[in-house]
Amino acid sequence: MSAPLAAGVATAAPLYREVKRLLTLGLERGDWRPGEALPAEARLAERFDVSIGTLRKAVDELVAERVLVRQQGRGTFVATHNRSRLMFQFFRIERDDGVRQLPEPALVSFGRGRADPDEARRLGIAPGDRVLRVRNLLRLAGSPIVLDDIVLAQARFPGLTERVFRTREGTIYQLYQTRYGINIVRAAERLKATLADRDAARILAVAPGAPLLEISRVAMTYNDAPVELRRSLVNTAHHAYASDLGKA
Repeated sequence: MSAPLAAGVATAAPLYREVKRLLTLGLERGDWRPGEALPAEARLAERFDVSIGTLRKAVDELVAERVLVRQQGRGTFVATHNRSRLMFQFFRIERDDGVRQLPEPALVSFGRGRADPDEARRLGIAPGDRVLRVRNLLRLAGSPIVLDDIVLAQARFPGLTERVFRTREGTIYQLYQTRYGINIVRAAERLKATLADRDAARILAVAPGAPLLEISRVAMTYNDAPVELRRSLVNTAHHAYASDLGKA
């Protein structure tokens, strides 16, 4: 249980931000699991010793960040990872005509290795720590469009094997959530142009040296803790990366 906020105690951040921090700590601790409803607003406001308005403002931000989901007439729930969340939050590739298609994943390879200094820095682990390396192909309407290279700290995913990964039900982030209790809540991406090497060209069915979009992503759980590194190579001959910057 979180301690209530002491009345009259000054904080560096607005009060609702402190409530948001405490709610996030509760989510991280597992007080409320994915798919579960949060207690009623009155109970949460009493728990943190704040007004319902302050509590609601904190919840509003978590809803806007898709950490929580409001369901009309039912309450507020911890967001779960599913295909809909993948399409509207984490998968930004669509056809040139604006149509967004559900990706069809195919595991290319699954291996183990050691983190290089850059991977270690970005994952918050030590250089040389054990990592899992996954190569995954995404087809759209049967055509190979996206090649993902994923790096995970092995210590965070005990028992994750090629068989577990290949036979998972649902999305990769859903696997993290349901099997390991790790909820991906946001991702930071950097985009640049690159050229297909021979291996990527073969898998994506393009000519060596063909132009590709490269997306470098760090996926994070609560409190911006890094969980996954992902480098995606995208064949943009008939597809584009789409982001609506003004839309929550």
